[in-house]
Amino acid sequence: MISTMEGEENLIAAAQHIVKALETNKNLTNDERKILATLGAQLSTMSRVAEKEDEEVSEIEGRLNLVHDKIMNWELEQSMIWDCGSEEANEYLKAVDEARKLAESLESLSLAKDSEETLLLHKAHDVLQTAMARIEEEFRHMLVHNRQPFEPEHVSFRSSEEDVPDEGSIVSFGEDSVDDVLQRDSISRGAEEFIIDLVHPDVIPDLKCIANLMFDSNYGRECSQAFISVRKDALDDCLFILEVEKFSIEDVMKMEWATLNSKIRRWIRAIKIFVRVYLASEKWLADQIFGALESVSSVCFAESSKASMLQLLNFGEAIAIGPHQPEKLIRVLGMYEVLADLIPDTDALYSDETGSYVKTEYQDVMRRLGDCAKATFLEFQNAVASNISTTPFAGGGIHHITRYVMNYIKTLTDYSDTLNVLLKDHETEVPNSVSPDRSPVAEKDSTNGSSSSCVPPMALHLRSLASITESNLDDKSKLYKDEALRHLFLMNNVHYMAEKVKGSELRTILGDEWIRKRNWKFQQHAMNYERATWSSILSLLRDEGLYSPGSSSISKTLLKERLHSFYLAFEDVYKSQTGWSVPDTQLRDDLRISTSLKVIQAYRTFVGRHTNHVSDRHIKYNAEDLENYIMDLFEGSPRSLHSFHRR
Repeated sequence: MISTMEGEENLIAAAQHIVKALETNKNLTNDERKILATLGAQLSTMSRVAEKEDEEVSEIEGRLNLVHDKIMNWELEQSMIWDCGSEEANEYLKAVDEARKLAESLESLSLAKDSEETLLLHKAHDVLQTAMARIEEEFRHMLVHNRQPFEPEHVSFRSSEEDVPDEGSIVSFGEDSVDDVLQRDSISRGAEEFIIDLVHPDVIPDLKCIANLMFDSNYGRECSQAFISVRKDALDDCLFILEVEKFSIEDVMKMEWATLNSKIRRWIRAIKIFVRVYLASEKWLADQIFGALESVSSVCFAESSKASMLQLLNFGEAIAIGPHQPEKLIRVLGMYEVLADLIPDTDALYSDETGSYVKTEYQDVMRRLGDCAKATFLEFQNAVASNISTTPFAGGGIHHITRYVMNYIKTLTDYSDTLNVLLKDHETEVPNSVSPDRSPVAEKDSTNGSSSSCVPPMALHLRSLASITESNLDDKSKLYKDEALRHLFLMNNVHYMAEKVKGSELRTILGDEWIRKRNWKFQQHAMNYERATWSSILSLLRDEGLYSPGSSSISKTLLKERLHSFYLAFEDVYKSQTGWSVPDTQLRDDLRISTSLKVIQAYRTFVGRHTNHVSDRHIKYNAEDLENYIMDLFEGSPRSLHSFHRR
């Protein structure tokens, strides 16, 4: 086949021959001779150019054959090029770059279809394609086999101080207690201290060199996809190491609370490490390899990390759309706070348009978790208000709902700033059952003496919840037929609420005035208990009604009956009130001492005054006996005095 170039050369030679033949004609004018001379010069120039192009193509063909042999020889090798040393790798890259340049040189020529030069160009493209496939494979191999081990246990952590609960204050939240929930891990924050080498630093220059060559050869898409594919798998492995499992929303909705609670705690820890350590390092890796390629680095990072981030965010979404159970609130607040805390990190990682989708999803999940937390808190208020009992609480001790609510709101103080933001635009609603004097609006902030309009939203809502709880306790107290037990029950519960507030951060939220009012209330209930229990009994130790009719002397018969009635009444109190409960040791001792002072003093005075009118056999108990028996009260275990012998 005669090439296009050979045809052009023959055509130029024929034209030169014609010009020379015409120049021999003696009849030509001067102008005609000038035209022929100019044409001859142009044909000579064209001939020299054609000869030069012919030489260039010949040279390209020779160089291409050498490159072809170099590249195709490696196709016969089973080993990886970069495993054979840097010298072999550099020689191969030079050959590939040479193939790229030869292809560009051929493309710059005006080649006819099906010409030998065009076939040479096709050969150059085939060689380059083979080389690109090989260095893409080498690129993947280096990324995979030079991964650095990631060990999250070596990341620096600190833990907030744990509250130490008093005995009996623990409220069960599945396998956790409210106090257990106080343990909230937080990763220590730094600038570059969490950047780690995800790929061995020694191969970064080679990876960068391959990436630049592939992009220069118009194989950038293949290079990017190789990076994204490998690093996406690496990020999946990271989540596996962090024990983050892939769940559908349906899977999460079906989980028992104990299991879900564990998954949430693991999620909170994992997302902090994942974003601040792994994604930060992943971004740095992409910048190292593709940093000179404009937006390629951001695209590769965003695409490789998107699936893993969405997996984490999908779990958050599943929690947010689940039922608003009170035990979930602490965990939901923890999830919301960690996302809020990581906003500067995610904004820096996904700073341009390529990461906008992840950022949008991130902000949406955080908003949903905030809405879930607010709804859960408000529903908890309603649940407390609607909690109805049909039987009195045995022993008059601290009711489960009192412990639950107070431990609950005590734990919420760790999230004061977050709750103030979430509850900012939601007014407190107090049920009609709450008396006006208990309304949180009626309470003043003792810290600054300001009105409720200046009180933080969380403080108003916690006051409202405390007021709702007190009203609920009032309703429960009415189930007791015994007035004394009713007051003991309220004394115990109001005292417990005051002590919980006094000994925690709740004091700064509810204020000292709130505590003073509750102290006054439980003291009033203590006095009312004593009055309801002992007033009628102590009236038996008065002289009224002991005198014989029409006489100024004491009737021994009436005196004996009076003592007998006192002993029966005391024994009834002992039998019933040893079964009553005052869980707080100090309160129990104070109530016993107060009771003992009144009863023993009255008994000693009465018996001493009538020593001459009654014999020892009618004195069933001496003062020390009664004092010891009073010290048995409020233990929560009924006892009887009938089995005791008279002293």
